[in-house]
Amino acid sequence: MGEVAVGADAATNIARADILLSRGAVREAIDLLTCANRLERSSDLEQALVRARYEGCASLPPPSPPAGRPPVVAALSGEEIVEVAAADLTASVVRAGFARSGCVLVRGLVPPERVAPLVAGIDATFDALDAAAADEAFDPEWYVPFPMPDVISPAHAGAAVALAPGAPSAGRIPAHAHRRVTRQAAGVWTVDSPRMLFEFFELVDELGIGALITEYLGERPFLSANKCALRRVPAEEMSGGWHQDGAFLGEDVGAFNCWIALTRCGVDAPGLDIVPRRFDRLLESGSPEAYFKWSLSDNDVLIAAKGVPLARPVFEAGDALLFDHRLVHRTATSPAMTLERHAIEAWFFSPSSFPPSQLPILC
Repeated sequence: MGEVAVGADAATNIARADILLSRGAVREAIDLLTCANRLERSSDLEQALVRARYEGCASLPPPSPPAGRPPVVAALSGEEIVEVAAADLTASVVRAGFARSGCVLVRGLVPPERVAPLVAGIDATFDALDAAAADEAFDPEWYVPFPMPDVISPAHAGAAVALAPGAPSAGRIPAHAHRRVTRQAAGVWTVDSPRMLFEFFELVDELGIGALITEYLGERPFLSANKCALRRVPAEEMSGGWHQDGAFLGEDVGAFNCWIALTRCGVDAPGLDIVPRRFDRLLESGSPEAYFKWSLSDNDVLIAAKGVPLARPVFEAGDALLFDHRLVHRTATSPAMTLERHAIEAWFFSPSSFPPSQLPILC
């Protein structure tokens, strides 16, 4: 980020950013608003940043597929999840890990001093959303509903829509219903909390996540507005099943998910069950035994695993799992779990192959 001339107050900076946006200088507008908010936090600035990151995508030149990006081809599985320390994380390590185990477990990606404020922010966001849903007073610093389209296709919404009472198997549902069932699935869209979206992008910049994903994909990614969520998962077992996210995202997408555990999970709190092998295609979903039309049954998974033992890693606060749309996984729960899990799930996509079901947010 270069030098930015920051104005005296939020209103001045928002007005300057609007001028920059009108000229197509999207990243300059984002830089201005970001620098201003670092100097003095403002809900108005954070809301303006959400708008600039969303509306600014349409101002960019049409993306072209990157030249020479090598595909991830399955390598001989070692029957274990590839693990790496945060200091050793590179795009080549990610590519090799995806090829070997379908994912990479990064130990200590988020420093301990950054974890507690993120957990507190998730709690504040959930509290504000729940208060708003109950028509009670809430803190607008933590919750401002993002202007999602009025209707969203259930086929693209994943598990959240499947949890909706009486949700149709095809067709479209109102955005407010999508928001409600996302909450029922223990999630809140990060764009619904301008403050948490700001904090997340600060984290992306500080940890070099954006640069890593750009190198891996071969182009600077877009974040998905409707597939980046703050998670607070209760201990009790939730509806769900084995799946590949590509079942509702599509086969030919440049995808990169950064799933960050903010509380210890996998033993006392829900974690993830994983098939630690690379799949070069999407598996056929929706068998009679599967939980949803887009999910896989236990038998489907055992056959696809081809003898590779299923994994339930233990995540410490600050650990992250990186994977794409072909990893077979599910939420891991058991009757012995008594604690809830806080996490951030952030899906990034190549602009040149961005899924039509998703709404782009500029990184």
